[in-house]
This record gives sequence, C-alpha cells and structure tokens, in this order.
Amino acid sequence: MRRTRRRRGNAVTIHEVARRAGVSPMTVSRVTNGEDNVREATRDLVLKAIRELNYSPNPAARSLAGAQSTRIAMIYSNPSVAYLSELLVGALDKASKTAVQLVLEKWDDLKPVAERAAARKLAQSVAGVILPPPLCESDVIASELAAANVPTIAIATGRFRANVSCVRIDDFRAASEMTAHLIALGHTRIGFIKGHPNQTASAQRFAGFETTLEAAGITPNPAYVQQGYFTYRSGLEAAEQLLDRKRPPTAIFASNDDMAAAVISVAHRRGLDVPRDLSVVGFDDTITATTVWPELTTIRQPIAAMADAALNLLLRKIRHKKTGEPAEPVDHLFAHELVKRASDAPPREP
Repeated sequence: MRRTRRRRGNAVTIHEVARRAGVSPMTVSRVTNGEDNVREATRDLVLKAIRELNYSPNPAARSLAGAQSTRIAMIYSNPSVAYLSELLVGALDKASKTAVQLVLEKWDDLKPVAERAAARKLAQSVAGVILPPPLCESDVIASELAAANVPTIAIATGRFRANVSCVRIDDFRAASEMTAHLIALGHTRIGFIKGHPNQTASAQRFAGFETTLEAAGITPNPAYVQQGYFTYRSGLEAAEQLLDRKRPPTAIFASNDDMAAAVISVAHRRGLDVPRDLSVVGFDDTITATTVWPELTTIRQPIAAMADAALNLLLRKIRHKKTGEPAEPVDHLFAHELVKRASDAPPREP
C-alpha cells in the first residue's frame, strides 16, 4: 500500500521547504534559527521558499540555543494604539518567517537612571533591540546597548545618529509636501498641531511646515500653532484653541492621524463641514485615517514595512556580530506618499 506524502490540510514541512529551495532540511533549520553559517544567496532562496509555501516553523522543534540567538526585543512607549498596531503587524509578520523570538516590553516614563538600568538588564538576555518612537530618541538606551555590543535599530526617528542604525522617512520633506498641497488648494491661514516635543520627527515636521509657508510668501502665524502630544485628547484641546481664534484657520495640519481625527470631531461638534468649512490633514496613514468621516488626506509612512525592514537589518547585524565583522550604522530612508482622500478642499473664503 502506497503511503501519501502529506495529508491535505497538514502544515507545510521543513522537507518541502528544502525541496523547493534545493537545499537540505538542515540548511532550512539554520536559516529559520538565524544561524550565520549560511551563504546569503542560499539564505535568500530558503526565505523565498518559506514565503511561497507559507511555512511556519514548529517552535517545539527548534533548538533552544538557536532560538535564543535570535531573541529580539521591541520596546514600546507610544500613546497611539493605531501606530503601535501597524508597527506590530510588520514586526510579527517578519518574525514569523524567520523564527525570531520577538519580545515586547513596555517602558513608560522612565527616568534616565531607570532607562540605563533597564537597558543594561535587557542587554543580557537578547541578541538585538528595536526602538520605536519615542524611545528611538533615547541616547541613554542607545549608548548603553552599544556599550554592551547589542545591535540596535531605531524606527521613525527624525535624525540619524552615529551610535544606532535608523529606519525612517524624511519627515521634513513629507511635511513640506503636505503644506505645499494645502497652499496649492488656496489656503493661506493654515493651523498646525505639533507632535510630542520628545521626538525629533516632530521638530522636522514643524520645520518643513514653516519653511514651506515662508517659501510661498506666507508669514508663519504663531497664533495658528498649537502643541500636541500625538494623542487624540491633545488634538481635541489644540483644535479648540485654533478654532476659537477670531479668524480661525481654513485648514489644519495635524502631526499625526490621531490628532487629525480629533480636529474633525471638534469641527463636527461646532457645526463645521469638513472639508467645505475646514480642511483637515494628518500624518502616518494609520487605520485611523480611514475610520473617520470624512477619510483623511494624510502622509503615508509605511510603518509595517519599516518594522519589517528594521528586523531584517537587525538580523544582518547579528550575523555580522557573530563573524566578528564590523558593522557601520545604517540610515535606511523609506519613501513616503501624500495620500489624497476626502478631508481637504479649497477654502470657502478667498
């Protein structure tokens, strides 16, 4: 009696991945465990086969040592649930394809001394660290991990630093493009809600906004600028302040989608039509942008893809570390996109 190779519905096996890639099962195991003794061309073939077959390694079958060698921590302290969700989608998807053990840790409002102690402790148990905003800005964490020789990637920082590799967009240019878009629609009274001051990306977005106004011959008006903190509540408070002006702005550019959604809420409460009475635009293109009405015109920051790239870059750095090769910090700049939806229009007033 002939035995079937695999019953329909069963999980893809390591042997099938090996056959697809033209390598041995042991080589597939080495790739999924993040081992360094595999040529890059071979590794790429195996990863391609894993993606095509949707192979998911059995955690119970991995060697403990192999799994520990790719234990990666993502430390988060972000007020935007939508942003964090996008980030996790990218990181978890990449981790599932590479047998990385992704460890999530929440560090909220730690003082520098506590940050240093936490980073020192973390460095003893992981092979690499991903720092999303706002922790991507911490020189204390970055320097502590660098001293412990733990590869680290900062996501969505507004600047490149010599002691940590970065995966980011050009926040200045992105904000400049959005501002130019509003000006092209005919807006000259444009409000701006800043992001949290603990992030360099916030400063870059505001600088892009102001510089573009000035280049268009529009003098920036401090009365049209409010401080936000990347939270919905801070967006509510900023919107109230802006719309209370004797001559309120005809458009408001919020530094993230959460705050932009809050502006729309305030406008609706005041009986204003968006975008006929007030144009509102955001930044990031998280799920929030398409769950509000009207849907937001915003800057698309490919958050999930950035997390995927950060994890991939981190794995490469870990392999370099094992071979003793020096790894210079990398500044990986992603392209952004201005996504036009239904929340912006020419102003009613000339």
